[in-house]
Amino acid sequence: MTGEADRPHGVVTVLMTAPDAATAEEIVGRLLDERLVACGNVLPGATSLYRWEGKVERDEEVVVIMKTLRETTPRVLERAEQLHPYDVPELLVHEVTDGSPAYLAWVRKECRR
Repeated sequence: MTGEADRPHGVVTVLMTAPDAATAEEIVGRLLDERLVACGNVLPGATSLYRWEGKVERDEEVVVIMKTLRETTPRVLERAEQLHPYDVPELLVHEVTDGSPAYLAWVRKECRR
């Protein structure tokens, strides 16, 4: 039987794209230092097609998946925007509905000061 501490409530993922791995790692590193995220996975090799200022654009990017807490999300979004080189960075929050109790507990522990 799982207790209240083992429930996934409060854990979210934040999806972000960045122009390259170095930029992504710099942003994730700062967020880790500030205890705003527990983890960030940098996934290279994304090709992004999007409309920007009336034109269809194509860029090579990296995708970043960060794990954090719902309560920390506003600060994560604020800091990521401050650190990001894009005018309008992609930052999307996804609720975690379930997961490994031990992993979810670790995320909660790492994001608390």
